Amino acid sequence: MFFFLGTGTGAWESALTNTLSPGDRIVSFLIGQFSLLWIDQQQRLNFNVDVVESDWGQGANLDVLASKIAEDKEHTIKAICIVHNETATGVTNNLATVRKILDHYQHPALFLVDGVSSICALDFRMDEWGIDVALTGSQKALSLPTGMGIICASPKALEATKTAKSVRVFFDWNDYLKFYKMGTYWPYTPSIQLLYGLRAALDLIFEEGLDNVIARHGRLAKATRLAVEAWGLKNCTQKEEWFSDTVTAVVVPPYIDSSEIVKRAWKRYNLSLGLGLNKVAGKVFRIGHLGNLNEVRLLCYMFLH
Repeated sequence: MFFFLGTGTGAWESALTNTLSPGDRIVSFLIGQFSLLWIDQQQRLNFNVDVVESDWGQGANLDVLASKIAEDKEHTIKAICIVHNETATGVTNNLATVRKILDHYQHPALFLVDGVSSICALDFRMDEWGIDVALTGSQKALSLPTGMGIICASPKALEATKTAKSVRVFFDWNDYLKFYKMGTYWPYTPSIQLLYGLRAALDLIFEEGLDNVIARHGRLAKATRLAVEAWGLKNCTQKEEWFSDTVTAVVVPPYIDSSEIVKRAWKRYNLSLGLGLNKVAGKVFRIGHLGNLNEVRLLCYMFLH
């Protein structure tokens, strides 16, 4: 496991550059703003990105993935990159199905997952689903301030660093591994306050129990979706199978600018809602229901609406 000063964007770069070489073919799913940004990073790092695009509000098209994997007899695809939970649209992807596809065709591609808004809130099984690199950030389900990117790498991913030719310095796993062997834990100046905060956050999670944390997120998410329905509004996520338990994107009527709802919530109620991003700008607002949140606080949000 590696801890970087930075955000999930830095963790993205570290995951890619430590396991892949420029020109490597990767399959990546474009389903919203954050998957779009990760794809942009992949392209700027000179990978050969095979983009599978879905309408915003839909999950990753895994049928297309299955076709690409079945056709790739020469194993030219080196990695599958997927955002587990797309916060721009409130969509959660099925990681278990990705693993089943890779195993069915005995394909050796690395499985890289953005778990920024899912890890420690949604069901996430790194070993069972054969995930090679899982990454998250401090500011989501861990409930810390922004500033720490966290990566967990499988033995297969660590082996890939030996042949990966991408340029890397600050995010190089080998620097961390070298210091681990020396008995220390950080090759650069660490953020002590975030480490203390992480210790406290993990204590809270362990006290509640991770299964209970996941179940709590499920309850709060269902309550949020029921409230949206009671308001006469629609969920941006187009199918129940993709509903996110950490964020709900709410579609507003066409005569309303959703950014005005966000501004009013902040100015009048000191309530922070998420703006619609890119293709859904002005069309949706987002309710986050993850991290250190309970039923009472969520009810307060609902009444304010």
